[in-house]
Amino acid sequence: MSSSHHAKSSDTLGKLYSKVASKILADSIHLKRGESITIETWNNGLPFAKKVVLESRRIGAIPLVVFEDEEAYLEGAKSTDKEMSGKMGKHEYGLLSGTDTYVFIPGPPLSMFHSGLSIQERSSSTAYNTSWYESAEKAKLRGVRLSTGYVGKDMAKVLGKPEDKIIEHQLKAIIEADFPSITLAGRKIAQELQDGALCKITSAEGSELEFQLQGDTEVEDGIVDETDVSGGYNMTYLPPGFISKRVNSSTVSGKVKEFSAATGFGLIRDATLEFESGNLVKSESKPSKKVLENILQSIKEESRNLGLFTIGLNPAAKLGYSIDRFVSGIVTLGIAFRLNVTLQKASVTVNGKQILASGKLVS
Repeated sequence: MSSSHHAKSSDTLGKLYSKVASKILADSIHLKRGESITIETWNNGLPFAKKVVLESRRIGAIPLVVFEDEEAYLEGAKSTDKEMSGKMGKHEYGLLSGTDTYVFIPGPPLSMFHSGLSIQERSSSTAYNTSWYESAEKAKLRGVRLSTGYVGKDMAKVLGKPEDKIIEHQLKAIIEADFPSITLAGRKIAQELQDGALCKITSAEGSELEFQLQGDTEVEDGIVDETDVSGGYNMTYLPPGFISKRVNSSTVSGKVKEFSAATGFGLIRDATLEFESGNLVKSESKPSKKVLENILQSIKEESRNLGLFTIGLNPAAKLGYSIDRFVSGIVTLGIAFRLNVTLQKASVTVNGKQILASGKLVS
């Protein structure tokens, strides 16, 4: 990259960072004068963290920045005593209990695309997740998590796009998103996603997959209000824009064909998965055979089941920028939190009522 291109890119991102900081503090977490705000960032998120600090000061809030160094994290994840890996200290619990709002800008090592850690090392080093979210819920803080932080050279290589272009698109998908419209669309669909309801997904080429819905329903609309906090949903994704529902894995039967998926092993294209009574019984992809085999081998056989069903709600998001599940009308099926199967132009019915027709939300 030439110095002039780098300078232009930095200037473009800087302007977008300012707009995003203003929007999320006002519309996502409703930061007020006198409140405390903690900004947790890695190396790549420092330019944005600075904008959040400045905007917080302008509002009259009190910011504190917590920094995680990528190089130190990677080295530590490989050398830390296994019994202590992924543990939270009392100082971090205290920090959470003492903050009103939180902005989390993760680093590439936390992304599924990062090759610096083995799957086991990554899993062990992030074992604190449950404790962190339980503590955040108890503290009733209002927080956001930015997907831009996951963008690094490994992700860019898999997606075949420059890092700055991926980040730029994700930032625009925040700025241009109409949070209230996403809220309304999500709540409308949520009314249909009742426990025990039969969900049928028809792929664009006609294959069908059926399962019963069971468990939590979550609308990611980019807003954390009192209802979200009281319900324990006090951290929201940015960019925003999907509704998700847990699946009764034992009831999954049928197949999905011609789907795509971005994984840490590479892109999967034109693939097929077939389930019988909850079990994955067939998988194939001629153009991405090795990638599909690698990702499935990384998942224990007994865990290769469908657990999450998602519909995208954000018209400002586009495919190919690591936020596919947020794209309006896109169906995503989550397998063991490692393989997200993305279906374009799919149709969805719940108890016979159509909620998605060929990738379009039914009004």
